[in-house]
Amino acid sequence: MELIAGRFGRIEPRRWAGAYLRGLLAGLERKNGWTLAEHAGAVSPDGMQRLLRTAEWDVDGVRDDLRGYVLDELGDPDGVFIVDETGFVKKGVRSAGVQRQYTGTTGKIDNCQLGVFLAYAGPRGRALIDRELYLPRSWTDDRQRCGAAGVPDEVGFATKPEQALAMLARAHTAGVLSGWVTADEHYGQNRAFRGWLADRAVPFVLATRSDDVLTCPHGRRHQAKTLAALVGPDGWERRSAGAGAHGERLYDWTVLALDTAGLPAGWGHWLLVRRQITPAPGKEPELAFYRCAGPANTPVPELIRVAGARWAIEECFQTAKNEAGLDHYQVRSWRAWYAHITLAMLAAAYLAVTRAQQAKKGDPQPAATTTATT
Repeated sequence: MELIAGRFGRIEPRRWAGAYLRGLLAGLERKNGWTLAEHAGAVSPDGMQRLLRTAEWDVDGVRDDLRGYVLDELGDPDGVFIVDETGFVKKGVRSAGVQRQYTGTTGKIDNCQLGVFLAYAGPRGRALIDRELYLPRSWTDDRQRCGAAGVPDEVGFATKPEQALAMLARAHTAGVLSGWVTADEHYGQNRAFRGWLADRAVPFVLATRSDDVLTCPHGRRHQAKTLAALVGPDGWERRSAGAGAHGERLYDWTVLALDTAGLPAGWGHWLLVRRQITPAPGKEPELAFYRCAGPANTPVPELIRVAGARWAIEECFQTAKNEAGLDHYQVRSWRAWYAHITLAMLAAAYLAVTRAQQAKKGDPQPAATTTATT
């Protein structure tokens, strides 16, 4: 609270924010307005709801404080910035941005909101550091509906890669976008996303599809899967993508050089391919593809390390939802979504930093909070 106290002009919302954060960190089964109010000793959820919906405080300023807090405490030369989205299943049609759309949270098309997030992962820990609520065109084309949900008039449609770039741009403007960026193929397939990173000399390892057409150094263009098929048996090496829930995540890997046009001087451009070691009976080994760009002297194990770091944002989502109530909210408005999500991210970051501090002191950590997800 000392970190963010300056973002509140009055003592009342500052006190409610402190109570809100303490509730998010408490062992409550559900963390919504009613349960957080009861935990704070309030007779109704009005104060908590007012904090999220109408109280005067700088929500984006708290976001910036959160990002600085995480990078100050967990920042490391080997840190990686990760982009991904997660879903928030909802009933009804009035919550800002809600519609039937695919979400990996349930693995199907569901009535939900989607949030695009930026996470930071380093050797000492990982945490969410920025967020954007995705508004489908069914919302941005209906300004009356947007107005009813409190969406500002100046907020128009933005693709998920555009929202991710807005978050990366804030980190770049703050002078903290140092290290690699990784994301799934929805972002890796986006030329503007890759171009923005290259223009600012931010190295990246971005997943891409098997049918992505790539330009080789000699100028010929081939699909990623075609290039992978040209690699002989001796062209693969077995390496770990990092520790998982069941030990090291071992795969076979290969790297092929690509054309470097449009990249900073002294950079390399590669296709990194990951091959499954033990395929299902009667099946070919599954392949995953990554478009990579960075300093020409980047070793292959470094590309593999960054590719394997992408799972860390899934752990961030799991921790923030299970331990800090990220998805427990019962609010509909645009502003209330950002207010709750930002405070939940701050609570989850506090847990990550506290765990890192305990590890530095040599204190044992509970296995449930340190096991990586695959």
